[in-house]
Amino acid sequence: MSEVTPTARAEAALEGDALVVQVGGEWRITEHCPGWLELLRDHRPRHIRLAARELGTWDSSLALFVHEARTWAETHSVPFQTEGLPAGLEKLTALLGTKPARPGTPHRGLLNLPAALGLATVALWRELKDIAWLVGECAFSVGRFFRGQAQFRWQDCFAEMQQCGAMALPIVSLISFLVGVIMAYQGAVQLRQFGADIYVADMVGLSVVREMGPMMAAVVLAGRTGAAFAATLGNMKANEEIDALETLGVSPVDFLVMPRLTALLLMMPLLALYSNCLGILGGLVISAGILDIPSSLYWAETKTIIDLSDLSTGVIKAASFGVLIGLSGCLRGMQADRSAAGVGTAATRAVVTGILLIIVADSLFAVAFNILGW
Repeated sequence: MSEVTPTARAEAALEGDALVVQVGGEWRITEHCPGWLELLRDHRPRHIRLAARELGTWDSSLALFVHEARTWAETHSVPFQTEGLPAGLEKLTALLGTKPARPGTPHRGLLNLPAALGLATVALWRELKDIAWLVGECAFSVGRFFRGQAQFRWQDCFAEMQQCGAMALPIVSLISFLVGVIMAYQGAVQLRQFGADIYVADMVGLSVVREMGPMMAAVVLAGRTGAAFAATLGNMKANEEIDALETLGVSPVDFLVMPRLTALLLMMPLLALYSNCLGILGGLVISAGILDIPSSLYWAETKTIIDLSDLSTGVIKAASFGVLIGLSGCLRGMQADRSAAGVGTAATRAVVTGILLIIVADSLFAVAFNILGW
C-alpha cells in the first residue's frame, strides 16, 4: 500500500474567550488548504492563539494563511499570538505584511510654476556640477599625462581615432557635399536676379569654411560618436567594469575618457577641413551646372574671399566641438543607470547634450570672433 501524505489541516477550538488554532500536516500551494474565514465561521473571539502541531513540509500557502489570520485580527483589534511556528515561516509572513508604497497619482491640473522652476534649477545645477567635475578630472589627467603618471594608452586612442575619423568619412562626405549643393542652389536663385552669379562662390566659400563645415562635421559626430561613447561607457558601468577599474587603482578618466577626448580633439579639425572641401565642391558643381560658371573662375573667386583667418576660425571651432562631443558622451555614459534601458537613455542624452553644447559654443564663438575682428 502507498503511504498517504497528510493533507493540510487547521483545527479551531474555543477556550474561554480565546480561539486556539492548531495547524499541521503538509501545506502545499498546489493542494487544497484551509481558509481562515472558513475556519473562523461565526466565532468572534477576543483573543487568537495560533500554534503548530505535527507540522510537516510547508510553503507559501501556510504563510498566506497566517498572514490572513493576522490581518483579520489587526482589522478587528483582536490580540494575535503565535506559538511554535518555524522561524522561516515568521519571516515569510512578515514579508507578506510589508506592502510597497503605491505610486502617487499624477497631478492632472496646472503645474505649480514656482515648484517646477525650482526643480529645473536644481537639475541644471546638478548638471553643471557634473560637467565641472568631469572637466576638472580631465584637467588633472592632462597634468598626470605630462608628468608621465597617467594611465593613458595610445593604442586605445588610435583605435578611437580610426572610429571617429576614418570610419566617419562617408557620412561626413555625403552631408557636406549636399549642404554645399543646397547653399549654392538657394543662393543662385536669388543672385541670378541681380546678375551677381559669381558671388555664389563667395557665399558658399565663407559659409562653409567658417560655419557649415565645422558645424556639419560636429553634428554628425555628435550623433555617431557621442552616442557610441555613451553606450560603451554605460554598458561598462552596467557590467561593473568601471567599478573593477577603480578597485584595481586605475582611473576611469585616464583609461577611458582621455583617449576618446584626445581622438576627437585630433580628428575633428581634419574632418572639418575635409568637410570644407566637399562643401565647396558641391557649390562648384551647382555653379557649373546651373549658372554656367567655369570651374576655374569659381575656384579663383573662392580663393579671393577665403583667407587664413577664416580657415583658423573653422579649425578652432572644430577642435572645441570635438572636446564638447567627447565630454558629453563620456559624461552621459558614466551617469547611465545599470540596465539596458539606462544605456539607451544615456546614448540619447549624449546626442542631445552634444548638439546643445555645440550650438551654444558656436554662438559664443560668433560673438568672440566679431569682437576680435576675425
